[in-house]
Amino acid sequence: MNVYDFDVKTSRGEQKSLEDYRGKVLLIVNTATKCGLAPQFNDLQRLHETYQSEGLAVLGFPCNQFANQEPVKDNEMAQACQLNFGVTFPLLGKIDVNGPEADPLYKYLKQEAPGFLGSGRIKWNFTKFLVDSEGRVIKRFAPATKPMKIEAQIKKLLEKAK
Repeated sequence: MNVYDFDVKTSRGEQKSLEDYRGKVLLIVNTATKCGLAPQFNDLQRLHETYQSEGLAVLGFPCNQFANQEPVKDNEMAQACQLNFGVTFPLLGKIDVNGPEADPLYKYLKQEAPGFLGSGRIKWNFTKFLVDSEGRVIKRFAPATKPMKIEAQIKKLLEKAK
């Protein structure tokens, strides 16, 4: 099993297979526009713009499970991210990342990279998962980890994928 085995919903409510990203390095992030960490959208966008042509795909998964920081509807959220942060990378449908209604993709990500003390729970918005070009979860990064601190590891995976 790997990341490509999952389907997710788009912000328009359509099914999207992650198989569409086969061969790409993925940075998967649970996002929230009203979060104090929302300025990370700028660096996520910079990584997207810089490395998209080399095979990186940044995928944002809005989540409203942390202090009601993503209260808007999917279509409004995507618009807000584009207007406020210039986001052009894919923002998918809003999901739960913890609890019984957690999205199957996130259940898998947490199983593969359980995080600090192995709890498996997502601590907050902007938890990041780096996935190699073969769909394997390589590493989990804490919400406070700035996206540009992951750049060297992304470059290494992109080189390896060539």
